[in-house]
Amino acid sequence: MSLKEKINTSKLPQHIAIIMDGNGRWAKQHGEERIFGHENGVKSVRETVETAAEIGIKYLTLYAFSTENWNRPQEEVIALMQLLVYTINAETETLNKNSIRLEAIGDLSSLPEDCYNELQEAIENTKTNSRMTLVLALSYSSRWEIVNAVKKIAQKIENKTLTSSEINEDTISQHLCTSKIPDPELMIRTSGEHRISNFLLWQLAYSELYFTDKFWPDFGKEDLYQAILDYQNRERRFGKTSEQLV
Repeated sequence: MSLKEKINTSKLPQHIAIIMDGNGRWAKQHGEERIFGHENGVKSVRETVETAAEIGIKYLTLYAFSTENWNRPQEEVIALMQLLVYTINAETETLNKNSIRLEAIGDLSSLPEDCYNELQEAIENTKTNSRMTLVLALSYSSRWEIVNAVKKIAQKIENKTLTSSEINEDTISQHLCTSKIPDPELMIRTSGEHRISNFLLWQLAYSELYFTDKFWPDFGKEDLYQAILDYQNRERRFGKTSEQLV
C-alpha cells in the first residue's frame, strides 16, 4: 500500500503551514550559489501545492520570506524578489487551472513595487477559486504581526470603539493577518532545524510540529504524505487527558 493510500481523508488537517528551509545549504552541497537553491525550491513549491490541493487540504501557508531575510546580502535579496515576481507571474495560470486561490500575509507594503503589483494581480485573478487557499507569508514575522495587532486594538480603545475589558483571545485573533484563516493543525519544517523562527507564534499554539532533515528542494509529495500520516497517528488533546477524549 502506498503512503497516499494510507492517508485517512476524513482526518486531514484543514490547514498546513510549512517553513521551507534549506535552499542555501542545498545549493552549497551542489557547489552552486544560494539562488540556485531558491530556484530549485520553486519546483518543490509547485509539487507540494498541487499535491495538497489534490488530497483535499483547504489551506496551505508557505513561509516564503521573513522580515529578517531583508538582512541577507543585497544581491541575494534582489535575486529572490526577481524570482518571486517571475514565479507568481508564471504560476497564476496553474493556480486557476487547479482552482487555488492565492492570498498573502505580512508587511506587504515593504515589498518592491513590481513584486507587490504582481502579487496583487495574482490575488485578484485567483480570488474566485475555491478548491484550496494558498497563503504566502512575505516580509512576515509573527512578532511584527502581533505588534501590529496591538496597535490596531490600541487605536480602537483610543477612539472609544473598544474597551480593555472587551479584549479576549478572539480580539487578538481578529486583528492578526490570518483573521480569515483557521489556525494550522500541522506545521512542517524542512532542513533539520527544530525551531519555528518567528512564524505564526499565536496561531501555532496547538499545532502539531513535524520536522524533516530534508532540504526544501528535495521535499516532494511522498514527504508531504509522510508528514500527514505522522499527524494522523498523533493524539490531539488540547490540554485534556486521553480518557476525556474517549
